[in-house]
Amino acid sequence: MLKPVLCGLMALANFSALGQGGGVYRRPVEEVRPLLIEAIDAPAGEAHGRLTGQIADAIGRQFKTADPINVDVTTLIRYAEEGCRRLSVLFWQDGVQLGQGAPAKRQTVEFGINYCRTGMPPRSLERPEQP
Repeated sequence: MLKPVLCGLMALANFSALGQGGGVYRRPVEEVRPLLIEAIDAPAGEAHGRLTGQIADAIGRQFKTADPINVDVTTLIRYAEEGCRRLSVLFWQDGVQLGQGAPAKRQTVEFGINYCRTGMPPRSLERPEQP
């Protein structure tokens, strides 16, 4: 799981800056999986964190910033299979410098993932029946 996340974050240079707010508590995490599970279990379907550890340090060195790498996970769809959701995962970091002499700015990477509490994708994308 870490390799795809690292590849995605290294692609920050290919995304334009977006204005995302940061006024929530962000739990420090070394990998994204705990936030995915937290969003699945949360009544509001959200989890917020701050990436730490070796991967975060390497990304900071690459983009010449000490600003934190923030992660926001939001539930988009609840599937009929228990504990399975379609999640939006947003990484963002301020102070990213993409080239020598370039101004530092916020960069983001966002992707969707079908994910279950077990760590596997759902067996079906069927949605629960509505009453």
